[in-house]
Amino acid sequence: MEDTSAMDIQRTASLLKLLGDPTRLTMMKLLKSHECCVCEFVAIFNMSQPAISQHLRKLRDIELVREERKGQWIFFSINEEHEDYPFIRNILEHLPLQDDLVTNLEAKGLRISCE
Repeated sequence: MEDTSAMDIQRTASLLKLLGDPTRLTMMKLLKSHECCVCEFVAIFNMSQPAISQHLRKLRDIELVREERKGQWIFFSINEEHEDYPFIRNILEHLPLQDDLVTNLEAKGLRISCE
């Protein structure tokens, strides 16, 4: 009997390939507990804005992340309503916390706050 809740092999392989990039995987782990904007990711990863935007576009294209405009900033968060989110959440729960990256950003005064 086939499990209808099981993910398709091809879709799973594509998802794992997408998350196989250390930058995107770290982004997803960070987004699990923090909303972030592109400029914060630029500072965290020490990468160019176009490179960060490209990573986020790949995650956004398959709707793993969502974006919300707050003033002049666009903040990204995990789309917990995505059909594959339970699988992704399971992967992320096995990874070490990345909160120190956000803490370091705050210490440098580079964390964006829209409140």
